[in-house]
Amino acid sequence: MGVGTSLVVFAVGAVLRFAVTVATPGFNLHTIGIILMIVGAVGFVLSLAFWGSWGGFGGGPTRRRRTVVEGPSGVSSSTTEERVF
Repeated sequence: MGVGTSLVVFAVGAVLRFAVTVATPGFNLHTIGIILMIVGAVGFVLSLAFWGSWGGFGGGPTRRRRTVVEGPSGVSSSTTEERVF
């Protein structure tokens, strides 16, 4: 569940909890609203917590290391890139 979905679920729960005044037999709409608000809040917090671990479109920051070796056959160089977490 993403940030946007979490906010929508929370908003629907708030509407059910605070704006709806219908009495239904068998289940309570106010309780469902509270449950949806809790689910939306937990989803929002989890989305923010895992947002930093997502690589994104650019692949995240990388560290580039260049190694130059001089030997009897001449100069040899290699470049390595590793992702920084």
